[in-house]
Amino acid sequence: MAWSETWNFINGEWVSGNPPIAGPRSHGIWQASSVFDGARYFEGVMPDLKFHAERIQRSAATIGLKCPVDADTIIGLVKEGVKKFAPGTALYIKPLVYGEGQLASAIQPDPDDARFVLCLFEAPMPQPGGQNAITLSPYRRPTVECMPTDAKAGCLYPNNARALREARSRGFDNCLVRDMLGNIAETSTSNIFMAKGGVVYTPALNGTFLNGITRQRLISLLRATGAEVVEKSLTYADFEDADEIFTAGNYAKCMPVTRIDERDLQPGPFFTKARAAYWDFAHSKA
Repeated sequence: MAWSETWNFINGEWVSGNPPIAGPRSHGIWQASSVFDGARYFEGVMPDLKFHAERIQRSAATIGLKCPVDADTIIGLVKEGVKKFAPGTALYIKPLVYGEGQLASAIQPDPDDARFVLCLFEAPMPQPGGQNAITLSPYRRPTVECMPTDAKAGCLYPNNARALREARSRGFDNCLVRDMLGNIAETSTSNIFMAKGGVVYTPALNGTFLNGITRQRLISLLRATGAEVVEKSLTYADFEDADEIFTAGNYAKCMPVTRIDERDLQPGPFFTKARAAYWDFAHSKA
C-alpha cells in the first residue's frame, strides 16, 4: 500500500513511513491489548488535543495497561512532529498504546510492559458537498459488560468494519448501528445527531458507544448558540423522519447526511451552525 507522508515517534526517535513495531508474541498483536486516540491538525490548529491526550491514558487503564507517557509529553511530541511536514498539511494525530508482555495467564497483558507510539500522517480534511448516504445496519454495538466500550480500543473496530462493509455492499456510504435494546447508538465511524421541529437530538449515553470529544464539543457549542440539544433514546424511525441528520467525529469533525435509505436530505441549518461554530472555536484556541 502507498501510505501518505507519515512520521512516527518510536523508542525515543522519529521514524518515517510505516515501520514494524510489534512481533508475533507481542500481546497487542496476539490478544488485542491496544488502544489509540485520534486528533487533528488543520489550518494551523489542533482543537481539543489535550482531551485526546488525556483520553488515551484512560483507555489504556481500562484494558489493563499503564500508558508509558503522560498527556503533556504527548502534546509536546505532537507539536514537534507537526514541524516535520510542509506548512499547511492537514494531519491525523494517532497516539497508540499496546501491550508487549503478558502475565502468567497469557490472556492478561503485563500492565507495566506497555509500548507507546505516536503516529502523524497526512490526511486532508473531508469537505461537505459529497454524498453521505446511510442505512440501518443489521449489526449491533456491544454493552460495557461485553466489551471495553468506554475505551477507544482496537478490539472494537472489527465490529464497526463489518457494519460498514455490509452497508457499502448495498450501495450506502455508512450506517446507523443500534445497541442491544434496539436504540440507535452511532454510525460505524462517528457519533450522530438529528434535528426535528427546531430541536437537535443525539443518542443518550448508555455504555454502548464512546462519548466522542467532538460530540461533546458540538453539544456545548450548539447550546451556546441558543439551540436546544436533547440527549435521549432514539429509534431508527426517528432518523427516518428527521428534518436533517449530521455526524460528529474527529476525522471529519461535522458532516451532513445527504440520504437515509431512499429519502434525500439537504444540509440543514443546525449542521451549518454546528460546523461554523466548531471552526470558530478551533481557530479561537489557536
